[in-house]
Amino acid sequence: MLVLLLVLTALTIWGVIRLVGDVFGPLTAVAILAGPLLFIFVACGFYMLQPNQAAAITLFGDYQGTDRATGLRWVLPWMMRKKVAVRANNFISDKIKVNDLRGNPIEMAAQIVWRVVDTAQALFDVDDYRAFVTVQVEAAIRTIGSRYPYDDFEHLEVTLRGNHDEVGVELRKELIARLAVAGITVDECGFTHLAYAQEIAGAMLRRQQAQAVVAARKTLVEGAVGMVEMALAALSEKDVVHLDDERRAAMVSNLMVVLCGERDTQPVVNTGTLYT
Repeated sequence: MLVLLLVLTALTIWGVIRLVGDVFGPLTAVAILAGPLLFIFVACGFYMLQPNQAAAITLFGDYQGTDRATGLRWVLPWMMRKKVAVRANNFISDKIKVNDLRGNPIEMAAQIVWRVVDTAQALFDVDDYRAFVTVQVEAAIRTIGSRYPYDDFEHLEVTLRGNHDEVGVELRKELIARLAVAGITVDECGFTHLAYAQEIAGAMLRRQQAQAVVAARKTLVEGAVGMVEMALAALSEKDVVHLDDERRAAMVSNLMVVLCGERDTQPVVNTGTLYT
């Protein structure tokens, strides 16, 4: 069609030259009258497609197909062309407030990489596919956020904070299912922000600190009990000293104080006995 356009251009120029030279005949009339009309007809059918760009072709409102070949393209002028970019798009959602599985208010935001795979669905099944992506991302974040707890200090459940990869896979499945109607797929996604809401952040921090202290104390006591058992067993095995129940209880108490205390021990020299 590009060659035909050049031929029509040359024909029109030839007709104008003959007309200026007062050489008028049937061929000159065809060149002057039909040449420009055919030129406009052919020229209106050209369009250009860049890499990773497609064009949905319609004929009087009837979808005819999608052209994905890059470069200079041509269709009949009365066919409408709607270009759609099929490149990957990066989208970062706003921070939204969600209630997790336990009802705690948390703030979440996500980043997704999406692209159009079906141009007909993107153009004709939804009103605005970019706005559709924005709304569905927020809805998917709320769904996933309410499906899991933010944190589990006993490490028995899947949580938003402790299982990023697993929850990210779940978010991607949810997004693919929601965006399939618009002919859009999600290549990757992940959370960019995840935190307790400001109104409970301070209380949750104190709770985490308290539970960390309790866990540390538990570990310390378990270790101290093991060391006391070891010490008593070694004393009995080597027959260093014979301890009755009362002296054994006193030694256990002293050892536990020494091992579990946060301050350095200050030994006291006892010149008497346990009973006097």
